[in-house]
Amino acid sequence: MSLELALGYLTGLRWLAPQPLDLPSVIATGFVVNTCDAFVCRLCARNNGYSPGLWTVLGFLFGLWAVSVCLLLPKRAPRI
Repeated sequence: MSLELALGYLTGLRWLAPQPLDLPSVIATGFVVNTCDAFVCRLCARNNGYSPGLWTVLGFLFGLWAVSVCLLLPKRAPRI
């Protein structure tokens, strides 16, 4: 498995891009998309009672996969 393909699957870009991307494009696009995914995970986690810091990191590292999991998690009762 090539590095481009592995990063494409890890970030979720493999399903979003119409054709396979070269390594510099995967890295640059992955950075931008995963930054947005990290922000979405942070907001979703904060609103649902989970650790925003943890989910920001998970969103940046795992992109679309982390957003999917974060959106499917049940809402927690607020901590006192």
